[in-house]
Amino acid sequence: MSQYFQLHPENPQKRLIDQAIQIIRDGGVVAYPTDSGYALGCHLGDKKAVERIKRLRSLDDKHNFTLVCSDLSEIGTYAKVDNAVFRLLKAHTPGAYTFILNATNEVPRLLLHPKRRSIGVRVPDHRITHALLDALGEPLMSVTLIPVGEELPMTDAEEIRDRFGNQLDLIIDGGACHLEATSVVDLRELPPTIVREGRGDLTPFRT
Repeated sequence: MSQYFQLHPENPQKRLIDQAIQIIRDGGVVAYPTDSGYALGCHLGDKKAVERIKRLRSLDDKHNFTLVCSDLSEIGTYAKVDNAVFRLLKAHTPGAYTFILNATNEVPRLLLHPKRRSIGVRVPDHRITHALLDALGEPLMSVTLIPVGEELPMTDAEEIRDRFGNQLDLIIDGGACHLEATSVVDLRELPPTIVREGRGDLTPFRT
């Protein structure tokens, strides 16, 4: 059964954040709140943890994993960003968007789309997420927690514990999240391609 931490949504307790980071560094899979539903996260490049997330979500190798980053400069380490894309990212981060970009060599191979060498990146607007990222000092490998056969992300930590408690190492309860998943925008070529309509305003990305 997973551990269950209740964190204050505006002022997350440092002691619990530090414990959560240790669980992640030790290979744990965690459920945590974001600005658009709960997500599953693990340590970047941890093959066993990534495989556990794939099984839980029934994902194949063609699914784009997302690196949840603390800021724009961190995105630039893991994704190829030219000036035009940088301006778009700067205008829309932090926020409820996932952007598909070409990956740099810093991204572990197991996270890449097998044919496109692409990666999802995002900077959420959520205090708990940023507390985790600040303490970790690198991106979280992440996917939205959408149960198999459903279309919407999970938004309630107690329900996550009831359904997936035996498959997770930690559930971080930060209160209820928004029901919509992120909007997904492919920025590998401009003009952008909208992959999924979600919570983020997509008007600036429509041609």
